[in-house]
Amino acid sequence: MSFLIRSHDPTQPSPSEITPQPIYRGRREWLQGLAAGAALAAWPAREALAQTRLAATRSALPGALTMEKQTSRQDATSYNNFYEFGTDKADPAQRAHTLRTSPWSVAVEGEIAKPGVYDLDSLLRLAPMEERIYRLRCVEGWSMVIPWIGYSLAELIRKVEPNSRAKYVEFTTLADKAQMPGLRSGVLDWPYVEGLRLDEAMHPLTLLSFGMYGEVMPKQNGAPLRLVVPWKYGFKSAKSLVRIRFVEKQPISSWTRAAPQEYGFFSNVNPQVDHPRWSQATERRIGEDGLFAKKRPTLMFNGYEAQVGQLYAGMDLKKLY
Repeated sequence: MSFLIRSHDPTQPSPSEITPQPIYRGRREWLQGLAAGAALAAWPAREALAQTRLAATRSALPGALTMEKQTSRQDATSYNNFYEFGTDKADPAQRAHTLRTSPWSVAVEGEIAKPGVYDLDSLLRLAPMEERIYRLRCVEGWSMVIPWIGYSLAELIRKVEPNSRAKYVEFTTLADKAQMPGLRSGVLDWPYVEGLRLDEAMHPLTLLSFGMYGEVMPKQNGAPLRLVVPWKYGFKSAKSLVRIRFVEKQPISSWTRAAPQEYGFFSNVNPQVDHPRWSQATERRIGEDGLFAKKRPTLMFNGYEAQVGQLYAGMDLKKLY
């Protein structure tokens, strides 16, 4: 295996952010070793994770992975938003144990040639698993660096064959009051709905994720499968998916419905467009910066401008926020 070496472009991550071969090999051996361990006991297809490989080997993703210090698993699984279990950052970790992730199925429907209902085992076997180390930034101004496990959503999209009327992809998450105490609140109109343009959904960075930190996805982080769209604010990465629908008209996402003046459809990380109630120019990295430490500047498209900027050529991103 070899890595593409190119002269430094300030718009792209530095060469040091590409995972070196020894690290890749060591991680792969570690992941393979997990196959015989208890950490994989919950997987319907245990070999899926054992065959995980780093996405830096894919030519479609040069410079996309980061070697920034990873957020600790403890922080990433105990401080997050999952309003179906409550609005406090600690609520998901405390309450998500009630979520039942087996059996699980996802309906794929709409403007496609091959609609169907996929059980979790079928989805796990659909494409080779990869580890992707992505930044994730919350609209509230904090960020993390997390090693996700999954494959590009495009793998599933190609399989179901969208037709010419499919312009957008709508994602619906589980809404079950018996399992999710946060649904009893009126903070959002449940179920949670998100959407992407088809070209955004097809981009190789858009991940259908089944795990993180080399383990099955924790319930509080969106088990058993979720989206990860690293150049958009975290709420676009819908958790606990139960429906993927291909549609002709732009979906109305849950946060856009709740507060259209604050949350637009695109929700790209953009330090030049402030939230109506706070600046988006800087961010706080969870677990790394002290309370009084200087915040780091927010990067356009969360640092993925070189990979995704062309998707928005000619668009006014201050109006189409």
